[in-house]
Amino acid sequence: MSASNVTATGINRSERITLIRFIGLYSFLVLMILILGSTIYFKLQKDLMLQTKRLELEEYSKELIDGLKLLHIYFDRYRTYPRNSLYRSAIYDADHVQIFSTLKDPQGVQLDKVIYTTDGVIQYIHVLDSYYLGTKYTVVEIDDDKVWFKEAWRNILLYGGVLLFIFMAAGVVLMRLFLSPMREAIHLLDRFIKDTTHELNTPVSAILSNIEMIDQKRLDEKTARKIRRIEIGARTISTIYQDLTYLALDHQIVSEDRDTDVSALLKERIEYFKILGESKKITFKTDIQPGVKLFIDPAKLARLIDNLLSNAIKYNRRGGTVYIALHPKELVIKDTGIGMEKKEIAEAFKRYKRFKSGAGGFGIGLNIVAMIASEYNLDVKIESKKGQGSEVFVKWDV
Repeated sequence: MSASNVTATGINRSERITLIRFIGLYSFLVLMILILGSTIYFKLQKDLMLQTKRLELEEYSKELIDGLKLLHIYFDRYRTYPRNSLYRSAIYDADHVQIFSTLKDPQGVQLDKVIYTTDGVIQYIHVLDSYYLGTKYTVVEIDDDKVWFKEAWRNILLYGGVLLFIFMAAGVVLMRLFLSPMREAIHLLDRFIKDTTHELNTPVSAILSNIEMIDQKRLDEKTARKIRRIEIGARTISTIYQDLTYLALDHQIVSEDRDTDVSALLKERIEYFKILGESKKITFKTDIQPGVKLFIDPAKLARLIDNLLSNAIKYNRRGGTVYIALHPKELVIKDTGIGMEKKEIAEAFKRYKRFKSGAGGFGIGLNIVAMIASEYNLDVKIESKKGQGSEVFVKWDV
């Protein structure tokens, strides 16, 4: 997974997902309503057209029956099937066998219906009481001019478009109403995080400063261990403070990019995290090439390194090892911890995503790494196997 492809926008992910789901569901329901309404309207227009045409076809059918009656009585004189240029017709016996037809398609006649439209024609079926010339069914057919069809579709598109616009406008209003409480909650949460973060800084800094001033060589072993545990806790809170500060103030901080000595900064951050690693008896092994430079804001590079080292410690096993290698265009940090499955790797850079609840943290470390990587076009990839540890690669082009 490449972190340079991870977008770091100011829109809350949960809000974006809620928007997409609401729009998708709402649009689907609107389309279903419009399709159902259009189908009902189309059928009504068709039925209305058939009822109108039925009056005309009934007259033609009476004319045809009169002609059949006359032919039946004077068959020896006329022997000519009645025809009219206004319509086409056919006659069938009681067994649905065709006696005579002038229809376009005599095979498609549906004698079980009364009036219907098919293949561009309208057909009307009449059942005779008296069998003239053996006829039980008469069929009268005229061309369907499709005027009703075009008119129905014109109205569906016109009024359907207007209704779609109204529904979507109403959807936007509803969406804003539904999202308003969420946005207010997010705003309050952001304020709480900022205020809490600000309040954390002073006591944590005071604790670390006072610990540094203590001459631990003069303390007995038991007291020294207590001081070390206090320092580890304070440094953990300090790391969390730095992450929360970055998330809260990232868009307000102006980057101070310059040629940064990555080698020196990496060594400094490793020394800082060795104290945290001691709590789990973690060993650090390094292969740091000196003089590696990168044009970047040192504070942001420190945040990236800190979060990778923090995760390597946090998700490592007790007594494990963290391997750190630095080369001119690549930083590699590997641990011997719990590892991740493939589906977990794909979600590793998501904010607030945690794969082990007992490991602590807020699930923001790798998200910050992704944000910094995206800003400086760094390529971050993770290789991991469940139960065997993870390896993070940070690459860049100079």
